Amino acid sequence: MKVSSTSNASVTVVCPLFNAEEMVLDFDRSLRKQKGVRLTEVRYVLTESSDHTKDLLDAAEIRYKHIPRSDFSHSLVREEEAMEARGKVIVFLTQDVVIKDEDFLAKLIAPIISGEAQATYARQKTKYDNIEKYTRKHNYPAKSFTVSKDDIKKRGLKTFFFSDAAGAVDASVFRRLKGYDGKNLPISEDMYFAYKLITHGGKIKYVADAVVYHSHKFKLGELYDRYKLTGEFMKQNPEIAEHGITSAGGGMAKSILRDAVKDKNLKVLGAYVPNMAARYMGMTSGKVFGRKGNKTDTTTYSEKEVERQRGRRYMFMRKGVR
Repeated sequence: MKVSSTSNASVTVVCPLFNAEEMVLDFDRSLRKQKGVRLTEVRYVLTESSDHTKDLLDAAEIRYKHIPRSDFSHSLVREEEAMEARGKVIVFLTQDVVIKDEDFLAKLIAPIISGEAQATYARQKTKYDNIEKYTRKHNYPAKSFTVSKDDIKKRGLKTFFFSDAAGAVDASVFRRLKGYDGKNLPISEDMYFAYKLITHGGKIKYVADAVVYHSHKFKLGELYDRYKLTGEFMKQNPEIAEHGITSAGGGMAKSILRDAVKDKNLKVLGAYVPNMAARYMGMTSGKVFGRKGNKTDTTTYSEKEVERQRGRRYMFMRKGVR
């Protein structure tokens, strides 16, 4: 991939922050070191936190928007920033991804600049030798590929896989498709947009040589909560769910088991059954008992719920699976 083709491309990075004092300065430095692109702006949105993130940002003279906990929404916060972005390409990132390569952004956005696709997402690796190692391998393989509407029959739900933990979108396309339609989506806002893009004739490219490290360790209760929300999302969006929740989940479960057996990873094999059970029970609970409809709400969140929504400790969003 030729990085030079992206050298004049203007990029806006959108990154929500919450209790990010341990990583925000390193994260920002990794962005400022990027080569081969024109980083027009980094739009940080800091949800009211209980640590010193705000003090660090102020001391470093890093610009950001500060919002109360009641205003946080994974979809609406990203949507508002994206609609106001000045860059030709919008790159969505989460605060806990680690970028090591200085040409990461150039590689990620190259297919958008060339017109090959309207959205891209990066390869995610983990530093841990746990089940996440295998979910990452399943969802983020070593070889790049592109999907379109023509792939729905073969790939089913996986056609709409997209991650805004480290993904990019053509800004004009995002706006034309009206982003997330003003909905307060507590999870899977990236899949929601991907579905719209694909069904409107767009293409998404997985860029295997654009790599970030995204590493977590999760408790069973955290997995259950995350999958319960996913089940509720599918209940609220049956047009997406009809493409095969069970087959997609079953495919990943088989892939994890096969690779763990091959590696003789006894730690993962020991955790496999309860881990998969937590995912299955959470998904089933969300589909059966989750709320119907998918409208904007104005719920005021407690600090714990914000942490759950932010996905820093409780994995509601950007943890493990995506």
